[in-house]
Amino acid sequence: MNPSTSLARCEDTADELMDDWLFLSYGSLEPEVLEASRDGQEAVDKGKLKTKLVSAWNSVKYGWSLKQKSKFSKSSPVVMLGKSYKLKDPGERESFHCSFVSLLWLTYRRGFPPLAGCTLTNDSGWGCVLRTGQMMLAQGLLLHLLPPGWTWSVSHHVFKDDMDLESQPADFRPSFNEGTKKISRTLSLGSRLDRPMEATHRRVVSWFADRPTAPFGIHQLVELGKSSGKKAGDWYGPSIVAHIIRKAVAASVDLPDLVVYVAQDCTIYLEDVKKLCQRPPPHSWKSVIILVPVRLGGQDLNPSYISCVKKLLMLKCCIGIIGGKPKHSLFFVGFQGDHLLYMDPHYCQPTVDTTKENFPLEVLSMSAQTYPMFIFAEGPGREEQGSDTPTNSIAYIQRKKERKRVDTSGSMDEFVLL
Repeated sequence: MNPSTSLARCEDTADELMDDWLFLSYGSLEPEVLEASRDGQEAVDKGKLKTKLVSAWNSVKYGWSLKQKSKFSKSSPVVMLGKSYKLKDPGERESFHCSFVSLLWLTYRRGFPPLAGCTLTNDSGWGCVLRTGQMMLAQGLLLHLLPPGWTWSVSHHVFKDDMDLESQPADFRPSFNEGTKKISRTLSLGSRLDRPMEATHRRVVSWFADRPTAPFGIHQLVELGKSSGKKAGDWYGPSIVAHIIRKAVAASVDLPDLVVYVAQDCTIYLEDVKKLCQRPPPHSWKSVIILVPVRLGGQDLNPSYISCVKKLLMLKCCIGIIGGKPKHSLFFVGFQGDHLLYMDPHYCQPTVDTTKENFPLEVLSMSAQTYPMFIFAEGPGREEQGSDTPTNSIAYIQRKKERKRVDTSGSMDEFVLL
């Protein structure tokens, strides 16, 4: 569930990849189908075959990336979740490497127990926003439960530096390398699991398991989405997922000192946040994750907000941004120049049984003043925080003292960033 730092971009189209995927799928499954035919289980195995083919096709259709290296610039720093790294410096490059590998990478999964009320055992093709929402929440939980600057201990020992450096930056995204096999062997020794921080890390990972009892697993998120009119197989927009995350954290018995606030109409009402975080003396304040659903353009990002996005990712309190193009959600964690660094959930992998001991962990300006992405306001909001459904059918763009109404009722919740 942790990514490698082999960063890749995919320049092939889904149509170009489809023939190879079908060939590999049929090639690997043919003996199984023939054996089932002899045993009189044709119907069962045809169902399995169909599921695996659909899963393979969705992995291609919704963004599967080739195992390639991308190029970083050594002349400009990489910024990731509030920290800047100069890649020309070996020490800072290693620090970036370890920090990136320590992120939790949650993708499509197949083979988990059927979701309630249906027979779906995978989320390929429809669960990408739930997965990116999980990644963002996971980052918040790691910051909440582990010491500042924590990195996954195994990453210091099993990953090699495989980043190529160029003078010009290029588009990049996480992919996979052979180092994942080494992680499993290292973890099997069990010595690292005795450390409290690694035990906490492993516990956080288990909370996102693909099983009904996991507090932040897909079964629980789908169940909580029903009150917003969503069901398994639907596409979930970022603002819907924000409210699902809020309810999931509120329902968790493991996080009594953490709350989630979801902004209304692109506005964070400070009085509401204060009320949500307060506890009676002598208890300290609760920690808070603030989620701000906001639309920053139509089909494409409005260039006016580019500097806003960068400044947000430069904040040490930032836990990332989810969104992207319609029905294709990504988890953005940083940038170099004008190129964003993100983690892609559109790769369907087998589910991991986290109930087993030592389960595997591998798998990773002026414009801002004129057009703010969101604003802070004193006092309470017009509606209670406990609302089950998003309220921002009308988004506001603040321009000094002038407020302009922008009707987003027809957006179908699929262009909103979080």
